[in-house]
Amino acid sequence: MQQSLSDIAVAPPEVLDYNFDLAVRQGGFFTNYLFQFARILAFCFLGEVCHAVLPLPVPASVYGLVLLLLALNFRLIRLEDVKEVGVFLTGIFPLLFVPAAAGVMELWAEMGEMLLPIIIAIIPVTVLVMVTAGKTTQALTSRKKNKETAANDGIAE
Repeated sequence: MQQSLSDIAVAPPEVLDYNFDLAVRQGGFFTNYLFQFARILAFCFLGEVCHAVLPLPVPASVYGLVLLLLALNFRLIRLEDVKEVGVFLTGIFPLLFVPAAAGVMELWAEMGEMLLPIIIAIIPVTVLVMVTAGKTTQALTSRKKNKETAANDGIAE
């Protein structure tokens, strides 16, 4: 005689019959955010594992981001599965730098001696990042315009 899970389990029947996958898809605000955040944390954990296993000098967060990017590109995870929490986290991103800024302010006296080398390092790198971002944006924009022009030329013929 086969017993069902509800016969041998100590949980109430309404818990045993609960469809968690359906709840996530139809779930409320809290449930969706919770599962999306859990997915992102899973990739952070995988990044920590890669950092511990691989002998490369790459931070665990970079491993996690690369793994998440690969999972999104190979459609192992859908963008909708992490989009809302990703937008939320990027929205509060500046707030995450407050503890680091407070630490810098605490060490300001010690950093005073190194102020000139720090400024000499920061200014060229900032200019380099701005120029690179601008050139990349221009290249992508012109590429998109060329594709649209080619598509419009094909329609006009």
